Amino acid sequence: MKPELPPSLAYRRDGDVAILELNRAAKRNALDDETVLGLEQFVSAPPAGAGAIVLCAAGDHFSAGLDLTNVAARDLPASIAHSRLWHRAFEAIEFGALPVVAALHGATIGGGLELAAACHMRVAERSAFYALPEGQRGIFLGGGGSVRLPRLIGTARVMDMLLTGRVYDADAGQAFGISQYLVDDGTGRAKALELAHRIAANAPISNFAIIQALQRIAGAPTSIGYFTEALVAAAASTDEEAKRRVQAFLDKRAAKVTRS
Repeated sequence: MKPELPPSLAYRRDGDVAILELNRAAKRNALDDETVLGLEQFVSAPPAGAGAIVLCAAGDHFSAGLDLTNVAARDLPASIAHSRLWHRAFEAIEFGALPVVAALHGATIGGGLELAAACHMRVAERSAFYALPEGQRGIFLGGGGSVRLPRLIGTARVMDMLLTGRVYDADAGQAFGISQYLVDDGTGRAKALELAHRIAANAPISNFAIIQALQRIAGAPTSIGYFTEALVAAAASTDEEAKRRVQAFLDKRAAKVTRS
């Protein structure tokens, strides 16, 4: 069954990969509440049989960030509730059931960059550019970017982007860690799909352990990190699928790692 989604999101399937597309090209894929709630609903209950998700965007841009239409009308309690809605939705991506690979192109700014940071893998086309214009708009990050982005690219760099409006191109973003892959224009979605199929071929328990545990371990005290790692490793290695894959390797029925 096709998931019920708002018009701002489009869905299709490619084998074991679910493809979710931001579909507000006329608005540079600006993120309104309906879209963010749709994202949360999709990743919280992904289509049956999917092993990974590709998040991409229609038109010339990944996302120009928060749709500012109703910002001025919100009072303090409403503004807090709005930010917490985004936190909940993006946390559902970061700690969801399936790995999410984002295909970035064009403007990936403000809330669009916050959304990208919540994904597990990021493929950028050379047209991609990154900015945090909140300082110039008189607002602040509200989608978890003040937590995720400093971890991803460093507090000093986020400070610079917010205070000065500095824009980084795709090469710079690749160099300091926004994207893990940099590809030619027009090929980002295909690369993201290739990676997603590779990810979906992993043991489901391994993928789940990686996306649930790794970020939490990174933010935990060392002793808790080691203990958590031991528990997660034990849970994964005692899974029947893990035992089958290890035995296949021991029986020389599985490929060895080689230099590509």
